[in-house]
Amino acid sequence: MKVAIPQEVKNNEFRVAITPAGVHDLVAHGHTVTVQTGAGMGSSIPDSEYVAAGATISPDAASTWAAADLLLKVKEPIEQEFPFLRPDLVLFTYLHLAAEPDLTQALIANRVTAIAYETVQLITRALPLLAPMSEVAGRLAPIVGANAMLKPNGGPGLLVPGVPGTYPAKVVVIGGGVAGANAVAVSVGLGADVTVLDTNLQRLAELDSLYAGRVHTIASNGFEIERALLTADLVIGSVLIPGAKAPKLVSNDLVARMKRGSVLVDIAVDQGGCFADSHPTTHEDPTFTVHGSLFYCVANMPGAVPNTSTYALTNATMPYVRAIANLGWKQAMTADAALARGLNTHAGHVTNPAVANAHHLTLTPIGTVLD
Repeated sequence: MKVAIPQEVKNNEFRVAITPAGVHDLVAHGHTVTVQTGAGMGSSIPDSEYVAAGATISPDAASTWAAADLLLKVKEPIEQEFPFLRPDLVLFTYLHLAAEPDLTQALIANRVTAIAYETVQLITRALPLLAPMSEVAGRLAPIVGANAMLKPNGGPGLLVPGVPGTYPAKVVVIGGGVAGANAVAVSVGLGADVTVLDTNLQRLAELDSLYAGRVHTIASNGFEIERALLTADLVIGSVLIPGAKAPKLVSNDLVARMKRGSVLVDIAVDQGGCFADSHPTTHEDPTFTVHGSLFYCVANMPGAVPNTSTYALTNATMPYVRAIANLGWKQAMTADAALARGLNTHAGHVTNPAVANAHHLTLTPIGTVLD
């Protein structure tokens, strides 16, 4: 199979969809790999390393997309890439289509077979291709939040751990999944006073046991979210419904009653965000103010640490990429139900229930596509 990897073009997106080790793996299995020149530079991977692993370097995006039977990306195609979409293309990347109506329509109109990293789901409900980036975003969230709290950055001038004789920052994490648990870990490490809310009592018990009572674990509901946020200095939203828009758990009215200068980091913004006032921002201009609180809503947070993120992502995606390349997407999905759940569009049809529901489109069951 012809596998191609373009350079990412989203604002300050420095990740790349494959490492030289991934190229070597595919070439060893008899596939050809084309990498756009400079695609790995943001992750400190020069073209020469891809060539040494067996890849061909292409001069531009158009030739890279044209060379692909299977195109691997990190982030969803943006408008300038829509002309490269075509019916015989298999696209494998993060898509987040529930929050992307224009991209959804472009994939449908161009009859692309689009497989989303974030909806590949094991029978345990775990999301193996979302997990590594959730880990990165979760660990970044307290760090960028702590940075936003510095006075020169518009924050209240609060040091997260404090110093002897002063109070540490109160950090509230909404959601105790992969991203939330990693946010809790770093927040505790920074010396914050940490509260985590989740609807899953078993998950709260696990976190309580892990931190031996150093973290406040609260069953999540509207009353408790409000109670926690009114005294919070930093709020990290990490709520996820696979493939669907994130639920809005923090209202504009609640933000208006929070501490002036409090910081809210929305990890779920690429799924629409879990704060009512969230809208995607960029690494160039990451924050905006609502009622005196500072919102950080960068939709590609892991792009700030591309070297770590690229290797972590490729470690997770390569077994699935290898299966698609070796077997073809349809046979690979027939053999692996987890991968089949990743199919979002095919031949002009939407095959993911959450995406169809978000955009009021007709759902074509995956089973009918694979028959």
